[in-house]
Order: sequence, then C-alpha cells, then structure tokens
Amino acid sequence: MGYSMPSSAHSDDILRIIGQLSNDGARSGEPGAWATIREAIRGSHVEYTTVSIGRAIVLLAVPMVLELVLESVFALVDVFFVARLGADSVATVGVTEAILSIVYATASGLCIGATAVVARRIGERDRDGAARAAVQAIALGVIVAVPLGALGAAFAPQLLGTVIGAGPDVLQHVAYARIMFGFNGVILMLFLINAVFRGAGDPAIAMRVLWIANAINICLDPCLIFGLGPFPRLGVAGAAVATTTGRTVGMLLQLFVLWKGTERLAIGRRHLRLVPEVMLNMVRLSGSAVAQSLVITSSWLGLIRILSSFGSDALAGYTIAIRIVVFALMPSWGLANAAATLVGQNLGAGRPDRAEISVWRTCFYNAAILLGISAVLVVFARPIVSAFSRDPSVGAVAISGLRIIAGGFLFYAYGFVLTQAFNGAGDTLTPTLINLFCFWVFEVPLAWVLANPVGAGPAGVFFAIALSFSAMGVVSAVLFRRGRWKTLRV
Repeated sequence: MGYSMPSSAHSDDILRIIGQLSNDGARSGEPGAWATIREAIRGSHVEYTTVSIGRAIVLLAVPMVLELVLESVFALVDVFFVARLGADSVATVGVTEAILSIVYATASGLCIGATAVVARRIGERDRDGAARAAVQAIALGVIVAVPLGALGAAFAPQLLGTVIGAGPDVLQHVAYARIMFGFNGVILMLFLINAVFRGAGDPAIAMRVLWIANAINICLDPCLIFGLGPFPRLGVAGAAVATTTGRTVGMLLQLFVLWKGTERLAIGRRHLRLVPEVMLNMVRLSGSAVAQSLVITSSWLGLIRILSSFGSDALAGYTIAIRIVVFALMPSWGLANAAATLVGQNLGAGRPDRAEISVWRTCFYNAAILLGISAVLVVFARPIVSAFSRDPSVGAVAISGLRIIAGGFLFYAYGFVLTQAFNGAGDTLTPTLINLFCFWVFEVPLAWVLANPVGAGPAGVFFAIALSFSAMGVVSAVLFRRGRWKTLRV
C-alpha cells in the first residue's frame, strides 16, 4: 500500500474528528490541566478509550515521564558521584553500560511485547487475558535473565577488554562490571513488570516503584563509594551495589502489587501457569521487538568502539553527554510509551481512527517539549557539563556532544512516538527494519567516516547520532501514514 497525501476531503474529516475530540473534555465537565496532572500522579481510574484524547495523553504520559526520569536518575547519580574518582572510573561506568545495553535491549523488547498484549486485552475488557499475558511476560523474563547474568559475571573482563577495547585503566575496576552484569536480571524484571503496569493503564504504580528504588540508590551511592560512616569504601563498585540494591527492592515491591492486584490488573493463583498459545504470541512479538532493540543498542557498541580509539577522556566525555541527553529525552520517551498504550487499548476497543489521532497529537506535544529542552541544552551546555566534570579535556568532548545531538531533537520527537506507536499496535517488524537501516546501515559507517577519514574525531560520532535519529523520524512518519498497523491482530 503506497504512501500518498490525503485528499482534501479526508483531511477535513481528520480535522473535524480532532476538533470533536478536543472538545470532549470541555463538554463533559472534565477537570482542568493541573487537576488532571495531580490525578495522573495519584493514579487514574478512567477508561482511556473513551475520555478526551488530550486528557488520556496527560494521564498516561505524566507518570510515565516521571518513571523514566527516575530511572535515568539512577545513571546520573552514579556518574555524579563516580566522577569524583576520576576519568577512568567514569569510563568504566560508560563501557559497562555499553555492554549492558544488550540487556536493556532484551528488556526493551520484552517490554514492547508485554505492553502491546496487555494493552490490547485491557482494551477488549479481558482482565483475565491481561493477567495471563503478564505471567507469560514475567516467565520469559526469568528464562532470559538467569543465563545472561551468569555469563556476564563470568566473562566481565573479556567483555570489557575484547569486545569494547577498554584499556588497563578501565579493567582495574572490573568489579563494577561483574556486579552489574551478574544482577542484570533485576534490571530486566524491573523494566518488564513496569511495562505490564503501563500496558494495563496503571503507570502511576510503575512511577512509585521507582521513587522507592531511586531513593535507596541515592542514599547508598555516596556511602558505599566513599565509605561514609559504617559503610565500606568500595569505590566505583559501590555504585553497582547501591544501584542493584535499590532495583531489587523495587522489583520485590512490583511483585507484591501484582499479587495484591489493581483495579485493572490482578494476578491470582489461576493465572500462575504457562499458556502455550499466549506464550508463543508473546515470543513472536517480543522476538522481533528484541531484535529491534538489539539493532539500535548494538549500534551504540559500534560507536563506543570507534570512540575508544580516542582515549579515556573521549569515552568519559561521551558518557557524560549521553547520560545528560538520555535524561533530557525522558519526557519524549514517556509520551512515546503513552502513545503505545493508547494505540493498543484503542485498537482492542475497535477504534483505530482514535488510535491514529492520539499518535499525531502526542507527536505534536512531544515536539513542543523537545524544542524547549533542545534550546536549554545548546545554550547552557557548559554549566550543565561542569556539574559532572571539571576536567577540561573531558568537558570539551561532552559539551560538543551535547550541543550537536540536541540540535536534532525536533526530528527525534516524531521518531520516538511513531516507532512506539507501531509497537503498541503489535507491528514490531516495521520499527526493526527502520532501526536496522538508520543505525547500522547509516549511523555506524557514517560515524567512522566522520571521526577518522574526515578527521572530525569524537564530534563526528555525535553528528552521526544526530543525523541517524533524524532519519528515523522522517522514515517512521512516511510508513505510519500507510496505516498497515491498524489491521494487525495481537
């Protein structure tokens, strides 16, 4: 089905529907913006397939944004304290995260499948089906996490040295990597169960879990890194212990809430069994979603490999810049996840047109927010980076990277939302192909050419990142307009 511009009549129909949906809240006496935000944080009990689209987006996106901000705070807090130990310690965190990106990719893929299936069942008003899907998702997570943890802890030095190309200054801190790799299952399960809550329309629960986990991490980080009070001085390894402890507590809390049950989702004894047809459907969706995530995250490994040739200062600067960018993009990912939930639930309720309008409205909100964030990062890059490192060599790389990547935020806004919309509909193949083209065929070769033959150095890598994410936004918009995602069964 080829891409074509809509006819004038069709465009008028879309505008008319948007106008009607925009006025839904006013006619029904729905609360104002601030009241809606407070409701979102407390946890909402509305039906997302019937309330006004603007209100549905806010109710879902606010706790999702806060959840992701808090998850990103894990990384920022670690870098903030570890930076006091020197560039080699920051580089250790950076290269370890690069390897862990494989785990994050796996978790992200499982999350996509879980969110899509749970959201579709909730839209169909099938609460038992949603609970069964949640159990199958958690079972898949356990199956994947156990061998990954064992292999990662056992081969940590080889992963850092051989795969990434880290030098002796980084390998001396291998204990950090062993802890993070060994307990990667906690990371995976925390992400996965929160995805179940998001698909069910309970994002406030996921947000509260991370409040608790993050508070524990923030308190333990300086104590274990620097040996405050009765705590041992563990150096950079202390950051791994603090993060793992916080996430473990969060995961246990998630399991308790699932067992206790929420208004939309409750797991009982009758759900605690493997259901082959549900498991196979989850594997089908999650398999291509994992491939989708692996494509983009493995491309980060390629970028790290290119940057490693420029030394620890370049790696440390890249690590700081990327952590700040990831933190700044949290609102974007929150809105994208909200779009995925709205697509899944509206398709389940038999309302594909409302699903499409929800996505474009979310794109618009996302673009407005990211333009403001982009301006802040470009103008205030130097003082922001100085909060993480006073080393002029490290700072120069980080400032350059921050400004270059932030320059493409407008395109990212559309790319993030649209790819997640595909995923929410159960079309995980299309984003996989988009990622394969934009990040492996385009980004990694371009980064090497700009960094080495062209002679741009680390800045060449940053330009490649900005251009590839911008390309993702354009390609995603073209394919989304074709509408094939509306017809898929999940």
